[in-house]
Amino acid sequence: MTVTTLPPVTPTGTPAGVAALAHRSGHAVEDARRLTPELAAALSEAGFARHFVPRRWGGTAGTFRALVTETATVAESCAATAWCGALYAAHGRLAAYLPEAGQRELWGASPDVRIAAAVVPPSGTAVRVGGGWRLSGEWAYASGIDHAQWVLLASRVEGPEIRIFALPREQFGIRDTWRTLGLRGTGSHTVVVRDAFVPDRLTLTQSDLGTARPDAARCHRVPFPLVAQLQFAAPILGAAQGARRAWAQTAARRVRVDGQATGQAVAGQQVLARSAGEIQAARLLLEGAAARADDGVVTPLSIAENQRDCALAAELAVAAVDRLFRSCGAAGQADGHPVQRHWRDVTAAAGHAALRFETAAAAYSAVELAGPGRTAG
Repeated sequence: MTVTTLPPVTPTGTPAGVAALAHRSGHAVEDARRLTPELAAALSEAGFARHFVPRRWGGTAGTFRALVTETATVAESCAATAWCGALYAAHGRLAAYLPEAGQRELWGASPDVRIAAAVVPPSGTAVRVGGGWRLSGEWAYASGIDHAQWVLLASRVEGPEIRIFALPREQFGIRDTWRTLGLRGTGSHTVVVRDAFVPDRLTLTQSDLGTARPDAARCHRVPFPLVAQLQFAAPILGAAQGARRAWAQTAARRVRVDGQATGQAVAGQQVLARSAGEIQAARLLLEGAAARADDGVVTPLSIAENQRDCALAAELAVAAVDRLFRSCGAAGQADGHPVQRHWRDVTAAAGHAALRFETAAAAYSAVELAGPGRTAG
């Protein structure tokens, strides 16, 4: 009698479990241009939504190291799922700057509230009324909005001030606008608001994000510019790792016309080794940036270093995945080819404005060249 041993089932309440579910749901996510309800629920179960929620509401108040690692784990299977998970976590961190009464309304029943956001650039109009604001407008690129219970939206008010508003699901609509080459499954559609009243307890100013709270957890004391890029770079790292693994698996099976396996040919060896080295370098850069966020002394230089290293890590990952994809030849162009999907996702994600190396280089050079005793211009 033949006994078949089934592989162990990974619980969906872990990043590895989310990755396994995302792998099985890949075609559905791509076709629908949004996560499945099961994937969104799995992200919450795995702790992404609560990752930066204050502990007094049952949250984790977690570390940036853990977020990078867990996001990259999911992205090895699906960058879109990881992107939404990282942003649900990051938006919980932003919402922790709401007034206490607003936080209670948001998390009083559960810390596992999925929050989408569209805060850069500010849009819409906000008019001051008694006890709050009247908000109207449209905000593009709200990743994960289909499965979000709340959304954060930014609008410019009273001159240069930018205010962020938290709205529950019943106060906003969704316009289906997300049709892209990469990151298809993020469902980054447009949020529509028509004359919604937002009480003062559910608003904060952009400047509030830079206000240190001495009694808060470390993740709520670090300034926004120190950590803003990590949430976008981590999915790129994971997708690059997934591309390397998929390339190696297909190269081991693919045979050239001379009968030699692709991965054993000199050209294939160089593609794999160079790409793996670049991906490893990207991982080390992001781990260093996360370590600064978790434990380092916050200075203008450390902020600039994090911006530099996240952008550089994205560039390294793009170079590695581009090389892997090109070496796949015509086979890599096929719909459903794993390297091709990772290539589309990495290319799309690296185009995010937060990861522009020229911007990061300018910020870093301004601090580094100012030198001791001088002020960066």
